[in-house]
Amino acid sequence: MSNPTQVAAVVIWATLSACIFSPSLHLALASPVTRLVDAPATAAPVVPPATQPQARVYLFRGALGPIFSRGMDRLTERLEQAGIRADVNEFTICRLIAAQAIRDFRDDPAPIVLIGHSMGGLCALIFADILQSENIPVRLVVTIDPAHASPKVPLNVDRYINIFLSNSVLGGGDVVAENGYQGHYASFDLKEHAEVTHINIDKMDSMHEQLVNMIAQLAMTPLITKDKAEPLRFVVPSDAPLELWDSGTQWVARSGDTLPKLAALNHVPLWSITQANQLSDSSPLALGQRIIVPRHLVPPVAAAAMPPPKP
Repeated sequence: MSNPTQVAAVVIWATLSACIFSPSLHLALASPVTRLVDAPATAAPVVPPATQPQARVYLFRGALGPIFSRGMDRLTERLEQAGIRADVNEFTICRLIAAQAIRDFRDDPAPIVLIGHSMGGLCALIFADILQSENIPVRLVVTIDPAHASPKVPLNVDRYINIFLSNSVLGGGDVVAENGYQGHYASFDLKEHAEVTHINIDKMDSMHEQLVNMIAQLAMTPLITKDKAEPLRFVVPSDAPLELWDSGTQWVARSGDTLPKLAALNHVPLWSITQANQLSDSSPLALGQRIIVPRHLVPPVAAAAMPPPKP
């Protein structure tokens, strides 16, 4: 945890700390992001039945975390309110917490979730790699504008989500997965959202709500799906909300299919399909052409209750 790149990131944070005491900046640091347009409606958190192994969530703040990463504290509170075990720590004790997590998992093999902002995102990935060396799986890793020095997603991670700003100096980590990764991968670049910065990206209410719902259902969500998980990489348009898809699945085009029709059938915005397939809105589809469509992984019971798409 002490290579030159990581140390440089901490030095940058310390330099910036001299200018954080104006009232306007304190307000910005305290306020969640509210301008993400038409944030997707999500249901109230579903707490897993007592008979299911409940997730244990480890959250990590970035450098100067008590000032810049308070969104991790808010997310921890929301998880606890939903009945989910969650603890938030400084990234500087990453390895210490990982060692404790290994002991906890040996005693109680509950699903593990790792979430981190800035240097805390880097920590979450190192944490996952430490668990991999102990043959311990990780159900979900979420990094929020992680540091550029962040390592790759290790193979023991079932689902990985990166929410970042590619134009960020303090974060901006565009994390990729290790070769041979078979899990669910989704990357969301918010660089076109001018209202989002490195110091408020961790405080987005819509993101918190989606993560709480996702984590609450992990115990009931299968590790493996019948369809191959296609990685997703998006630059979220400035007028679009952040919707945390897990990965993509393949759709085989039939006669009469168009991209707008596929978007409507799968209840996803057109831009998400055009970006995932590097096509324009009006691109024609050939019979049998394979198209990647974003998806959410849902528990079997919830999937059975969902209405079928309209023809």
